[in-house]
Amino acid sequence: MSQKSAGSSPRDRTREDVFRHIRSADRATRARIVELSGLSRSTVNHAVSRLLADERVTETQAEGGGPGSGRGRPAAILRVVPRDSPVAAIDFGHNHVNVALGDSLGSAIAEERVDLDVDLRATEAMDHAARLLDRLRASAGIDNLAAVVAGVPGPLDTDSELVRSPTILSSWVGVDPRKELEQRLGVPVHAENDALLGAYGELHLGAGRPYADFLYVKVSHGIGAGLVVGGQPYRGSQGFAGEIGHTPLQGHTELCRCGNRGCLETVVSVSALAAQIAHTHPGVETGLRFPLQVNDPVTDRILDDAGRTLGGVLAAFCNLLNPEALIVGGELGASTGALVQGITTSVSRYAQPAIAAGLQILPAGLGTRAELLGALRLATTLAMH
Repeated sequence: MSQKSAGSSPRDRTREDVFRHIRSADRATRARIVELSGLSRSTVNHAVSRLLADERVTETQAEGGGPGSGRGRPAAILRVVPRDSPVAAIDFGHNHVNVALGDSLGSAIAEERVDLDVDLRATEAMDHAARLLDRLRASAGIDNLAAVVAGVPGPLDTDSELVRSPTILSSWVGVDPRKELEQRLGVPVHAENDALLGAYGELHLGAGRPYADFLYVKVSHGIGAGLVVGGQPYRGSQGFAGEIGHTPLQGHTELCRCGNRGCLETVVSVSALAAQIAHTHPGVETGLRFPLQVNDPVTDRILDDAGRTLGGVLAAFCNLLNPEALIVGGELGASTGALVQGITTSVSRYAQPAIAAGLQILPAGLGTRAELLGALRLATTLAMH
């Protein structure tokens, strides 16, 4: 995810690394930045001095003891100076378009959403996104944006920047979302897989902050994963890493939109579970939304069973990757503890004991907004370069 220029000096790169740690850390002190970065105290002090001189950060005395304060005078807190460079994010889900404006630090200042079949209506989805964003910009009085990041619910080729999977996003095949959105918006756009943006959001703002290696799983109308290795999102050789929703399940024959049968997302997804809940609850519509208004033992059983099915697949990935944490997001992961409990049960049973014992399984700290907030955060990083 690094956007460093090839011509920057080692000292410049160190300063940018320190700046990023200050942005990410909660109550950042110089001692805390030394701990997070692994740099020497003198190197951090030099980088901070340059950032202070450039007016990119401020340093103010803490009101009370905090990280790095010890028993003496409270340590000073470093904060990034907000710039007048607003950014924007677009989250294309399988069934929605969500857009947001953010300030120069990536905090959302306005959001708007529309429900739409994104999979089959690529052009319409991008048109909607541009109109929503233009409306937000007009309301906020924002003429220029420093960067826009768009999340797409499917695999993007890192070389060509094209959507490359005809079985997952049929109307998007051969489309360059970055180019198409830039033509509509007139500002720089970066397109990224949505689950990877969810992982990025959790890494910097959510439940992933304590971990350098974790697997983020978005469980919604589809299922995708974002992998963080050594504190950096991992895309794979072509950008297709994390496409786990079409993993075949033994003994299942449900027809999937990809053309195969028994894929994971035909059993564990919003539509599949909504249909089961509606079947067991007369009068409840199959189009119900998560988080659910229905809350009873039967619903919990359905969600727990789905979690166990998903957990059996994730256990194999945990055996392969040995992550510190497994973070569950999306509409299903963020809406109920029953699904996460089912995942925990299966991972504990099927992952290697030592791997399971060292693994934290938890819901996304940002809930269903992980992808959108991750896109805003990435947009601020791109805007600095």
